Amino acid sequence: MKRVKVSNNVIRRLPRYLRKLDELQENGINRISSFELGQQLGLTPSQIRQDFSCFGEFGQQGYGYNVAGLREQIASILGMDRGYKAVLIGVGNIGHALMDNFSFSDCGVQLAAAFDIKESLIGTEFKGVPILAWDQIEDYLKNNEVAIAVLCVPKTAAITATDVLTRNGIEAIWNFTNIELTEPNSPIIVENVHFSDSLLSLSYFVSERMDEHAGQTAKTDK
Repeated sequence: MKRVKVSNNVIRRLPRYLRKLDELQENGINRISSFELGQQLGLTPSQIRQDFSCFGEFGQQGYGYNVAGLREQIASILGMDRGYKAVLIGVGNIGHALMDNFSFSDCGVQLAAAFDIKESLIGTEFKGVPILAWDQIEDYLKNNEVAIAVLCVPKTAAITATDVLTRNGIEAIWNFTNIELTEPNSPIIVENVHFSDSLLSLSYFVSERMDEHAGQTAKTDK
């Protein structure tokens, strides 16, 4: 597979392509053109072809894309076939909700263990995932090949936990602590998740539409 440095915007679009291709497969659609795919995703055919060209040539002129084949290629680009293991740190409200409702396996990731400091949780299992004591994390990481940590601890513990994970070979952190962990020259990859960002973006667009409507009404009333 062609693997080059691509823009963050292209990478962010790949999961959208994957979801759409899953939907198309569920609906029994075997082939789709860049024009049709663009219409359904709100993108131009040119943008789609440019995105895919970062990784190779997946379509055929006059035929379009084989949905199953393209889905397999994108899944591979996203690393879904590599069997990455993850651990979850902090089985509080967010951590528990992720374990209960989010399917890590659908993304090709195995949630191998969770860690917490609460005595009542330590030594138990939730949906087949063992919950271990936080002070076991270093030994666990030394003896298990884990690439990703899902960080759901309180803000006050985020930096300390990140330091421990970084020292012990974690490649990436999915960060739900609501503070920014990304630092220049850091050896670790961080995906900071802020639930408020999506809601505030939505609020902006609602405000924009309301202001447009108000402006149109004002013109009509004159």
